[in-house]
Amino acid sequence: MVARRRKRAARDAEEGIPSPPGYSAIPIKFSEKQKASHYLYVREHRVREGTKSSWPQKRTLFVLNVPPYCTEECLACLLSPCGPVQSVELQGKPELTESAKEPKSKFFHPKPVAGFQVAYVVFRKPNGVSAALALKGPLLVSTESRPVKSGIHKWISDYTDSVLDPEALRVEVDTFMEAYDRKMAEEEAKAKEEEGVPDGEGWVKVTRRGRRPVLPRTEAASLRVLEREKRKRARKELLNFYAWQHRETKMEHLAQLRKKFEEDKQRIELMRAQRKFRPY
Repeated sequence: MVARRRKRAARDAEEGIPSPPGYSAIPIKFSEKQKASHYLYVREHRVREGTKSSWPQKRTLFVLNVPPYCTEECLACLLSPCGPVQSVELQGKPELTESAKEPKSKFFHPKPVAGFQVAYVVFRKPNGVSAALALKGPLLVSTESRPVKSGIHKWISDYTDSVLDPEALRVEVDTFMEAYDRKMAEEEAKAKEEEGVPDGEGWVKVTRRGRRPVLPRTEAASLRVLEREKRKRARKELLNFYAWQHRETKMEHLAQLRKKFEEDKQRIELMRAQRKFRPY
């Protein structure tokens, strides 16, 4: 493997292709009219021993410097001559730790990353990775048989895709809520089964249950609570914020102390006049 990487680096250096250490450079062009080439930097995706990865080993190609006009479908078509592509995923930055993969949604998805990205390309067979590392190029992103939209055509397409179908959205939301309710019911049933049962160390988990189940908050009630907390926080933050507020607070405090002092003096004089103070 080390000898193969050195051989690729030597080949790229001979051809004048800049590439970081450990990566192979694949030149691509948007179309035949483009003279300058853009370079994708690829290597086999590897992790340290004992580290879990959400990507299959020996079948995943890690790609750097993916341009904005190169979508997942474009990248799959570019690398399809190397072997059948199972999946392609674009990300803003490389994955450092394993994270739970949530199912992709057509309607609820994160905002696309503006600019250059990284990609994880999973082949169906391991020899697809080695074939991709040996690609020379330049590869064309947009061809007559596979045109890629750009400029005003891409903006129009993005706007059209942003208009949602209400019925399809309702179906997806209903499906998600059914799965969520099923999950919560399973967790509640599991908690009831484990209630009062000691664990491996002999401890029993005790939970407090009210006589009446708490009704779930509606959206309006939640907004009212948030607004109340916001007003309370604003009062605390603006208290003695300005210099004149601080001065007025001090003056009010001194006035209260003087008033209390005068009241105490009058009470003592009244007690002396009535002579009700008998220590013995």
